[in-house]
Amino acid sequence: MYLPLLLTALLFASTAATAASLNDIEAIPHLDRTGKEAYRDFLAAERHRAFAIAPGGAWTWNGNGSSAESVAEDTLQTCEFDNGHACILYALDDKVVFDKKAWSGLWGPYPDRSAADRANTGLKRGERFYDLAFKDPQGKAMKLSDLRGKVVVLHFWGSWCPPCRREMPEMQQLHRQLGDSSEIKMVLLQVREDIGTARKWARQQRLQLPLFDSGVSKKANDSLPLANGKSIHDRYIAEVFPTTYILDKHGIVVFANVGAISRWSEYLPLLHDAAARSGK
Repeated sequence: MYLPLLLTALLFASTAATAASLNDIEAIPHLDRTGKEAYRDFLAAERHRAFAIAPGGAWTWNGNGSSAESVAEDTLQTCEFDNGHACILYALDDKVVFDKKAWSGLWGPYPDRSAADRANTGLKRGERFYDLAFKDPQGKAMKLSDLRGKVVVLHFWGSWCPPCRREMPEMQQLHRQLGDSSEIKMVLLQVREDIGTARKWARQQRLQLPLFDSGVSKKANDSLPLANGKSIHDRYIAEVFPTTYILDKHGIVVFANVGAISRWSEYLPLLHDAAARSGK
């Protein structure tokens, strides 16, 4: 349990005013629709109550605690146990206690090269992502491992997918915010359609995004090619579309999200942190 974070939150709750309003749900970073509904339940609960969050959208809340201190500690412990990630309090009783500096320190830790080399292959945080084979936007054949040394935003989408289409403006904004970053690479791979269909839709929407070719050639094709000549089922990688993974410079998964993300710009701190601190 991260006691310093708890003590910091309690100090903020008792001695400092915060700029954010307790009722401003949109101010909470990384919170999806389900999380927002939970926060409304938190607001309606009796004191003592606490709401904790973790990078990537994880959250936990508890109410009717015997004291502010006990409910804060219980909520942080539950959040960290359930999500396997350090959590921080966002609100305690009737105050926002969110500490932006502590929040930015929750990204990572990132494995060094030796630890990354021993990592299992998989989709979970701390595992090395499967070495996919695909083509870059210019048609050059490549594999995911060619991007070692860069942080990768690996996004699986399709123009036939309504949530994917709705998310694309956010992806476009993120791409613009990243600019010409040499350390962060966005790789968008189409599923269940050929690359020509995907790019045609993107042009019609006036989107300028790095659309890589997954190798899928038709709607019925549900497998993605791997660098070793084998393939992997797209639903194994993504239960629903869109699905996104962020990989550190060693190709290790540091974040995963199933479904659309409504505020991609909030993940810039993670991307910049991974670019600065991973790959050692």
